[in-house]
Amino acid sequence: MYKYLLQILAVAAIFISLFSCEDESYLSSTNAQLQFSVDTITFDTIFTTIGSTTQRFTVRNPYDEDVLISRVRLVGGDISNFRLNVNGIVGNEVYELEVPAKDSIYIFVEVTIDPTGQNSPMVVQDSIEFTTNTNFQTVNLIAYGQDFKLIKGEVLETTTWTAEKPYLVYDYAYVDSTSTLTIEPGTKVYFHKDAGLYVRGTLIAEGDFQNQIHFLADRLEPSYANIPDQWNGVVLYSGSHDNVLNYVTIKNANIGLQVGTIENDGFASVELSNSKIENMAYAGVFAMKSKIYGYNNVIANCGYYAAALLVGGEYEFYHTTIANYWGNYSSKVRSSASLVLSNVLVVEGSDGSKISFNGDLTKATFANSIIYGNVENELELGNNGENVFNYLFDHCILQVPDTLNTSNKDHYVNVWKGPDYNPRFVDPYEHFNYSLDTLSAAINVGNTEYSKLFPIDLLNKSRIGDDGPDLGAYERIVKQDEN
Repeated sequence: MYKYLLQILAVAAIFISLFSCEDESYLSSTNAQLQFSVDTITFDTIFTTIGSTTQRFTVRNPYDEDVLISRVRLVGGDISNFRLNVNGIVGNEVYELEVPAKDSIYIFVEVTIDPTGQNSPMVVQDSIEFTTNTNFQTVNLIAYGQDFKLIKGEVLETTTWTAEKPYLVYDYAYVDSTSTLTIEPGTKVYFHKDAGLYVRGTLIAEGDFQNQIHFLADRLEPSYANIPDQWNGVVLYSGSHDNVLNYVTIKNANIGLQVGTIENDGFASVELSNSKIENMAYAGVFAMKSKIYGYNNVIANCGYYAAALLVGGEYEFYHTTIANYWGNYSSKVRSSASLVLSNVLVVEGSDGSKISFNGDLTKATFANSIIYGNVENELELGNNGENVFNYLFDHCILQVPDTLNTSNKDHYVNVWKGPDYNPRFVDPYEHFNYSLDTLSAAINVGNTEYSKLFPIDLLNKSRIGDDGPDLGAYERIVKQDEN
């Protein structure tokens, strides 16, 4: 009996020894400090009831021994607006988490904010607490939320959208042929993926310099700030007239503004002024057999065309900057010209047949403007030889080959081309700044008759206070230390 007792005690001693070794394999110091890739996770403005994208951070063990995190918990618990995934484990409280020596784990965080009925942005906060050898460390969580007015697949009668809360459009907002949608200064309209604003009636989006109107995608994280093709854009159907877009930004869609539809009779008309249309996957302005009167506009960075004016129509653009430096978002090289003027459009059917749509281009005037980009030829002219094809570039810088004949005064008046006439935008690639550098060839060379019609530029600066108006939407005001 005594012999068996000794054997049992020996086995027990081995087990105790093994477990003791296992415990001792973790760093036991109460001074142990985990390292975090951030000290605060911040979610920029998100819409109430709609979850955020997932953010992540790393938790690193800087020591030569393994570390055992006793507990990782969301301080707000189950009533928190935040949600956790701790290294693959979904839950707001996780125990006994091992971090190998000199290794890291991931923590994933999401948030949803409950609506409060407030018009102004709201803030929710929480923190993640880590317990290691009785030592406590925290990572802070903060999210900014915004209540909104939801428009989901709605046919709109005559109505007004105000600036009290932003609007979020799912699927579509459709303005009927007998209705008018008025959008007040300062209003922000966000569009979910594949959503758009479709107008058969009239759209009046009349902002001002201090309170501009924005049409944007609903992904508000900084990483989505300049990503195209997040929504469908604004479409003015043929038959839609007297539309006004003033001090409006349209950004990150497929086609920013479509004016006219080939399948409908008649034409669309719009006055487009003091506006920016940027970062479109296909085209900034896509018009067919319609009428546009525009000034002080920037149309920039589009995958195919900044402006395509097809099947004829009547178009006037003054002090307009067309700047297409597409390339930061896609490996696809752009080969199409930024500006296309044509009195014909050929459409290929699913069976391979081709249909030609033709119309008179009675007017296409670009004055005191810049058409420039990172492709050798940024101007394409499509004349079917049968319909009217009238166009005029008056006091413009054009990015075209030197071989383009610009001697015909019916079409080209004081046109500058070639490398000596680079408009030298301040920063067209990284910060999308199309104002003029001090050495820009566009400074002071504009026609004063046009500047008298449009004496204030896109930034509310005077065009008539120096030696001459600059080309494009921006007037460069020379600072005192630049003289």
